[in-house]
Amino acid sequence: MPVPSWETELKEVAPNVFAYIQGGGPGIDNASVSNAGLIIGDDYSMVIDALTAPVLTKAFIAAMKKVNPKPFRHLVNTHHHYDHTRGNCFFLPIEIVAHEKCREAVIEAGMPYPTRPDWQEGVEGLKLTPPTTTFTDKMTYRYGDIEVQLLYQGPAHTQGDILVYLPRYKVLFAGDVAFHYVAPHFWQGHGSGLLRVLDWIADLDVETIVPGHGPLGAKKEIAEMREYVEALRKEAKKRFDAGMNAVEASVDINMGRFDEWPNATERVIGNVMRFYLEFQGKPLAPISQDEIRRARETYLGRKVLRPKP
Repeated sequence: MPVPSWETELKEVAPNVFAYIQGGGPGIDNASVSNAGLIIGDDYSMVIDALTAPVLTKAFIAAMKKVNPKPFRHLVNTHHHYDHTRGNCFFLPIEIVAHEKCREAVIEAGMPYPTRPDWQEGVEGLKLTPPTTTFTDKMTYRYGDIEVQLLYQGPAHTQGDILVYLPRYKVLFAGDVAFHYVAPHFWQGHGSGLLRVLDWIADLDVETIVPGHGPLGAKKEIAEMREYVEALRKEAKKRFDAGMNAVEASVDINMGRFDEWPNATERVIGNVMRFYLEFQGKPLAPISQDEIRRARETYLGRKVLRPKP
């Protein structure tokens, strides 16, 4: 299946429900270029995720204000990664809602500035702003006639992912449990847990899926992502059983058509490391930032030298 391109837009996917999609496609680095959402009620509105840099968050806010006259009441963080939480401070004062493990991880990670040169404007205004309201399994809000279910299905992309489900309109804001036509990563999560949650989505009464990265989609895109994760698990297990270490296995693996997805090459090693821990009986063992950095540098250095099949 060819990899599409998509533009940045705030798109109404159901009455008073909007997806904010950031542009991307073949050859475009999608790292930290995440999507978000807006739900408008009778008196207030809910925002889903806050983006990673002031210029991006402010563009998102400006787009929302064009269609939304209601004040922001809740901001939902689907998980702790910077591209979904660093912009939290620009929505204050607001109630920020997330899974309890997301709050813990936001505080632990701190507030480093974004490094991309084109994202430097306004970084002096950033401040650490963790979620203020947390839950463990499920929380429900009602925005007018829109029931908004916040659901935790277990570790997947990270330890604290939540999904935002609107049953009336069969819409799901999946956060980074869903990557559409972009290589996923889950080195801070649980590989088989991610597969289980993707299966849960496949059984859900849903028609429109807003991914954390990539264009709007549906169950077809979830099936594509699941195929990627399952194929990588099988390839990693073959090499684990053969005695290869994670770097050797990652260099050796060829993901075929999935190698055309943005960010595919550099994300294999972290995902393989996560699967290796699972094969060793330690599926939730942490991988440190230094460990992932060293492994990625070694892997990329060897990958460049390896002749293409």
